[in-house]
Order: sequence, then C-alpha cells, then structure tokens
Amino acid sequence: MHLRPARPDEFPLLQAIEVASGEPFRAIGMPEIADDDPLPLAALEHAHVWVAADPDPVAWVAAVEVDGYAHVEQISVHPDHARRGIGAALLDHVETWATARGLAGLTLTTFRDVPWNAPYYERLGFREVGDPSPGLAAIVAAEAARGLDPTARICLVRGPRGGV
Repeated sequence: MHLRPARPDEFPLLQAIEVASGEPFRAIGMPEIADDDPLPLAALEHAHVWVAADPDPVAWVAAVEVDGYAHVEQISVHPDHARRGIGAALLDHVETWATARGLAGLTLTTFRDVPWNAPYYERLGFREVGDPSPGLAAIVAAEAARGLDPTARICLVRGPRGGV
C-alpha cells in the first residue's frame, strides 16, 4: 500500500470511499450516520489529504490544523480493505507530518461507544481530552448543530505533548 497526497481529481472517489465506510453504521442501528453526506469537496480542497493507494485509493485521511494540533477531519477505509492496518498507517503518516510541522500531535472526534471508533483509536494510543481547546470545542458544537448527539461523541488526542 502506497501512502501519498491525494490529487484533487480523486476527491469524488474519496467521497465514495467515505460513503462505503459508513455502511457498517446501518448494521448497529445508526442509519442516519450511514446516510450522512460525505465531507464536501470544498472541505477536501482546504485540508491536507492523503490516500492509501493500491494502485487506486482504498482509504484516505484529511487533517487540518486546530489549536496547534493536526485535527483528523475524516478517515475512511473502504470496507473491502478494512482490518489490514491501513487506517493506523494513515494516522501514523499524519502524526509524522504534524511533528515535522511542529504540531503537538493529533486530535479527532468520534463516537464513544462504536467499536471501530473510540475503542479502536484508544488501542492506537489516543486518549480522551479532558478540557477541549476552543477550536476543538467549536468542532464539537458544529457536530451538534449537524445533529450529532454530543453525549455520544468523544474528543481524543495522541501525541508527545499531551492534551489540548
């Protein structure tokens, strides 16, 4: 699997990967998440986006800088390529990029109790953020405005300089 920056012409394919990666939510009684729109093309254009390609993209991650951290806006692995360490490799790649930029580590928001969300990230070294930074709090507020229950969500951080 080759990790590389995404090309703008691949963004529609990345959206399709995100839609496919959302399907497992339907099986656990969260159809509204499975039916949620993918990250808009404009958001992809303003983020740092990398793909795992074999040779075409099968997974991707988008990150933006938030309060001195690389915030993972979205990470999606096509279900046909899940459980192979691709997501973990993408997160490691983003952390290397963040460290080179002088950022303190990675943050993300995710579902607290979905097995392939918070428990997965915790196995990869993420831990709960005690007191979210203003930027992270704004992300949580925006998620709530989109209809995501903030009590079902969790903010996580990974990196050498601790919490946000």
